Amino acid sequence: MCRLVAITSNEFFSPLENVIALETMKEGHDGSGMGLVLKGLGGEFEELKDYPILSGICSKDGLTTLDDYMNKTGFQLKYTWTPKTKPVKGIEGRDYYFSRVYDYPDAYKDKPLEVKEDLLLRTRLSLRRLGEDDESIIVFAFYPDILALKEVGDPLQLSTFFGLDKSSLSAKIILAQGRQNTNYAINLYACHPFFIQGYGTMTNGENTAFIPIREFLTGRGFPGYVGYNSDSEVFCHILHYICKRLGYPVQYYKDIITPLTQQEIDTRPDSEAARFLKISLRPLCIDGPNCVIGFTPDGTCFMVQDAKKLRPGVVGGVKGKFGLMSEECGLDSAVPERDKSKDMFPMKYDMVIVGPGAQEVTVWNQLRG
Repeated sequence: MCRLVAITSNEFFSPLENVIALETMKEGHDGSGMGLVLKGLGGEFEELKDYPILSGICSKDGLTTLDDYMNKTGFQLKYTWTPKTKPVKGIEGRDYYFSRVYDYPDAYKDKPLEVKEDLLLRTRLSLRRLGEDDESIIVFAFYPDILALKEVGDPLQLSTFFGLDKSSLSAKIILAQGRQNTNYAINLYACHPFFIQGYGTMTNGENTAFIPIREFLTGRGFPGYVGYNSDSEVFCHILHYICKRLGYPVQYYKDIITPLTQQEIDTRPDSEAARFLKISLRPLCIDGPNCVIGFTPDGTCFMVQDAKKLRPGVVGGVKGKFGLMSEECGLDSAVPERDKSKDMFPMKYDMVIVGPGAQEVTVWNQLRG
């Protein structure tokens, strides 16, 4: 099993808060890996929000290849952040961890966001292909105001290895997952959270419907629907497909991955739309157990469960700071001052949504629509 920690706040905070919350849930993860995705960056990144950040790992030879490729394509390096690593027993460090801020090539600086997003996506995929055979280049994200950091090892030990206790790294939304992927060999591309063009998710569970979902997504003709070293990466791509490609509100994500029966749909005020989505997107229906936590480009965060509800999940906090966690003890660590009686435990029909800035929480119920 994995353990999940998402914190959303109206103020900047350190990813160490997520790591400490993971540590309180250590009985639920095996310490074989940690992934962090930060959105709404503070510190040295706060004034660089309009520029894309390339996050990843590379070898010494890979760095040369990366620099050559970025120079050839016209990206101009503006700023580089690298963690101040130090030796930690059990952690096998790699040559170069980085988050590099680039300015767009001259021909793209005045282009609309959609054109820039396409460029960033294709650049990330090209770099991934260049380094995939020998792991000389591993790229997790290339997007404005997003930073990703992942490695194999125990989360608390990794926080020491990366020097997070002394780092200025901070953000207003941070997702962290403890443990690597369950069903495949350990691979950093299988490490949650996953991210694509403004959308991020992480999952605790098994996606037994992975193959038909993957086949549907890869058949859409969108270049970003590739990889799938983890059966959970499709959850992120489904979110992207529904919200960005099709333009539906995030609530319909729940309807599509866990569709209602026709009898239940008939009671909805939007029954026609719900029925159409169920029929046309049936291949995206999941078969868990799964707890999914994610965010959208505007900073909305959410938690959903599959119909089996066999993975733990809780949401709670105070105005201005909320946690979406696997367990209450993690929430106690991150937001101890909250009213625990108001904690939410989403069941099979629920989608708990925390609005941008962590100001408001709603429970969207499928039966009511």
